[in-house]
Amino acid sequence: MCGIVGYVGPQDGAALVLDALKRLEYRGYDSAGLATVNHAVLTVEKAAGRIAVLEQRLNGRVPAGRAAIAHTRWATHGAPTEENAHPHTDCGGTIALAHNGIIENAAALRRTLERRGHRFRSETDTEVLAHLIEELYDGSLVGAVIAALRSIEGTYGLAVVSTREPGTLVAARMGSPILLGIGDGEYFVASDAAAVLEHTRSVVYLDDGEVAALTADGYTIYDQDTAPIEKAVRTIEWEIGAVERGGYPHFMLKEIMEQPESIRNTLRGRLLEDEGTSRHGGINLTSGELLEIDRIVLTACGTSWHAALIGEYMLEELARIPTEVEYASEFRYRNPILDEETLVVGISQSGETADTLAAMREARQRGAHTLGIVNAVGSSVAREVDGGIYLHAGPEIGVASTKAFTSQVTALALLTLHIARLRSMSVLQGRALIQALQRLPDQVQQVLERAPEIEEIAQRYVRAPNALYLGRGYNFPVALEGALKLKEISYVHAEGYPAAEMKHGPIALIDEMMPVVVVAPRDGTYQKIVSNVQEVKARGGRVIGVVTEGDEEITRLADHVIAIPPTADCLTPILSVLPLQLLAYYIAVRRGCDVDKPRNLAKSVTVE
Repeated sequence: MCGIVGYVGPQDGAALVLDALKRLEYRGYDSAGLATVNHAVLTVEKAAGRIAVLEQRLNGRVPAGRAAIAHTRWATHGAPTEENAHPHTDCGGTIALAHNGIIENAAALRRTLERRGHRFRSETDTEVLAHLIEELYDGSLVGAVIAALRSIEGTYGLAVVSTREPGTLVAARMGSPILLGIGDGEYFVASDAAAVLEHTRSVVYLDDGEVAALTADGYTIYDQDTAPIEKAVRTIEWEIGAVERGGYPHFMLKEIMEQPESIRNTLRGRLLEDEGTSRHGGINLTSGELLEIDRIVLTACGTSWHAALIGEYMLEELARIPTEVEYASEFRYRNPILDEETLVVGISQSGETADTLAAMREARQRGAHTLGIVNAVGSSVAREVDGGIYLHAGPEIGVASTKAFTSQVTALALLTLHIARLRSMSVLQGRALIQALQRLPDQVQQVLERAPEIEEIAQRYVRAPNALYLGRGYNFPVALEGALKLKEISYVHAEGYPAAEMKHGPIALIDEMMPVVVVAPRDGTYQKIVSNVQEVKARGGRVIGVVTEGDEEITRLADHVIAIPPTADCLTPILSVLPLQLLAYYIAVRRGCDVDKPRNLAKSVTVE
């Protein structure tokens, strides 16, 4: 979850890594720190709070040194204080390291090291690594890092510098993303490609168990036995503008407004209208193998889990295949029943979500086929599954996911179409769904053009302490997602429910102070949800309805309505979620919340 940047080369690295670190602050912003090595002098500067606090402390006095590392933290072990901020150092002040992950046996290692005379300055699990490397150093920094990691249980993405080898930067990975940026006579380490894109498009992704040593002259990658290995250099395809706000006040608003294009990119080249099906070059399963699948499990966390719920409805209704949705965080701990006729699909925007990655590894070990639906090319999930679908939605910097969610639902619709055409769907039905998919980007644009009226509605509910979101069928997961967005960025307590469940408890909360958002497009459950709206109004609740254009019944009942264009039932979530994203955004802005960096959250959850 934390952000790591490292540099070695001809330039003074401190200013460079500090600037690059700002592109990773969405990964954690509890504290920040910087370490440089200048000849035999190690300088470490740290501050609790955001990178701006660290910059204020430096006051323009950036330390010299052509090897540098920097870190922005999402706290796990120890409070977000200056002492617990990274980088951490050894007793002698010769080694500094930044770490993302959790060292599970840190307490035992700490006790052992303290008995040997090591002095600890922080509460973190990370600091044990600095002392282990100090103890094991015998003339080779990369050798000491590899030796120290043999004692570690847990996960790490690591960047290490030392005064004993001032021109060397060492990186390592186990369960937490690390890549190398390959420049012209200079080299980078980062936990996300966004940090290095301004300097190079050429990257090497480390796999678990790999360690890299970088100098201004080049780099070498080693396995856990210190044997050199060769790795392919990949090219980052997206532009630097994709990780900048582009005139918008927040990344979240920019990414909401990018959804016509992100959905268009997910669809691009995948629709075969004449055949009424979709094309997927990366699934790596033949039609025969897909026909042998008798059960699908979708596993994910957070917003991706809500997309999975919509996928479950699609696959069961259209492809007629039993489908389950599992929280990835619970999946591998409950002894799931899997076999070679089960397809397990992991959904993750970053492709680095620790729980989802662990679930996919468990599925493979048990003999199931595995697919990933991810946005980040070259990510861990993408590399470890049998096949999958890239979203091509572009980088998502705002912590609260928006465009990734709608692209995930779009990708699930494409996968459903492909499987359904093999099993039960006619070519005419397939063509009708394709035509609905082709209309989606323009329809999304139509909904987003209603932003001013949604902002006006949001102003009326800025001070509401609670909110209830209701939906049925395909739009029950949208209610969950709308409530999550409001919670994430505005800190307003909100709950999503199937509309019929309201009278089984939540109706007790409804009064004139309770806004109730009802997701009610004209689909197969429409008349039922009209009754639910009447129940809310009978108890004085304030109703915000998301309805299909031309709706009359709910428009008469609701206090406010936001209209969306008509589409296929299975695609309505892509349109109905848009007003809820904007509603949450405008409420959060009016409440003075930090929309892109909500408290206690980070973008990529790479720890369990």
